[in-house]
Amino acid sequence: MVTATRPRNRRQLIVEAAGQVFSERGYHAASMEEIAAAEGISAAALYRHFPNKQALFAECANVFADRLVEALPDAGDLTEVLTALTRVTVARRASAGLYRWEARHLEEAARQRLRVKFGHVVGRVVETSGGERLRAIAALGAIGSITMHRTSIAQHRIEELLVASAAGVVATDPAVAAGTAGRVELPAQPVPRTRRAEILAAAVPLFARDGFANVTNGQIAQVVGLAPSAIYRHYPSKVEILVAACLRAAGLLSQAVDRSLHRASDPRAAVLALAAAYVAYSFEHNALTSVAEAELRGLPADRRRPLIVAQRAHIGVWEQRLRAVRPELDPRSARLLVHAGFGVVVEAGRALRWRDTPGHRDAVTALVTGAMI
Repeated sequence: MVTATRPRNRRQLIVEAAGQVFSERGYHAASMEEIAAAEGISAAALYRHFPNKQALFAECANVFADRLVEALPDAGDLTEVLTALTRVTVARRASAGLYRWEARHLEEAARQRLRVKFGHVVGRVVETSGGERLRAIAALGAIGSITMHRTSIAQHRIEELLVASAAGVVATDPAVAAGTAGRVELPAQPVPRTRRAEILAAAVPLFARDGFANVTNGQIAQVVGLAPSAIYRHYPSKVEILVAACLRAAGLLSQAVDRSLHRASDPRAAVLALAAAYVAYSFEHNALTSVAEAELRGLPADRRRPLIVAQRAHIGVWEQRLRAVRPELDPRSARLLVHAGFGVVVEAGRALRWRDTPGHRDAVTALVTGAMI
């Protein structure tokens, strides 16, 4: 009988398997048993390395941050720094994106350690670009966007596009963008006039603040002034509230896009109008958009499908308009750059704490445009 040899890098293999499971399922939906099965070990063996899911998740986050820091060249120009960071991110595409949405599940001490590491990365981009912090963070958002979609392109082409996109962000001066986006009139969220609408309006801020899995129907009912059991007369389950929130987000965004394109006089103006509308929408409806983006992966496949179809239709509009400006781009390359623009909005918006001012909207719109054009 041959006894299996335990790999010396078992801990590293567990972290890599866990990163993929967390990314595919979300923090709460992923279980230690599922992660153990992905690595081909027992749950008991997994617990010998990590005492709980929180510790394993923190290790996944730290490994990615450490690899970014280690990849930074001791010397070099901006292109070398961006290239190094892009290669690490692309190599860990399957697992790195989770921390954009799920970092709130880490304890404060773990979050602080990550902030220090990512702060060092941002600092090197600022140092080599002679730019400022917002542009550096936005450039890293363009690079990090590759973890949030599955567009398939050759790795060297991904790296080429993302480095150029990030460099375009760094080269953009938001200060000269004042007023260039024009006034964006967004569709307003309907005033809740029914119990169903009131429940949805109460649930979205709670989901955004605490995460879907941490919010109970009792908490939602308390905000609305209902008994917890009364929720079920309007929504069969909490998942259905989340689905309604995601559909609301998709509908508002679709209306915003339709309105913005009516003003566009040429292809470049159309891209700028799309960027301005998406930025305005993201700032004005931040709680709703953050819930839709962060929690979509946790929905059952049948409930997620129509939302994915709506997402693809939205991206298709961007792809078509961008290729009209840059005809050298094939559809997949254009799609990748559209996602890079979305990544800029997420990270720049966070850096600005989503403070909704005309100046912030103009600045982020300029950075999004710089990422794509």
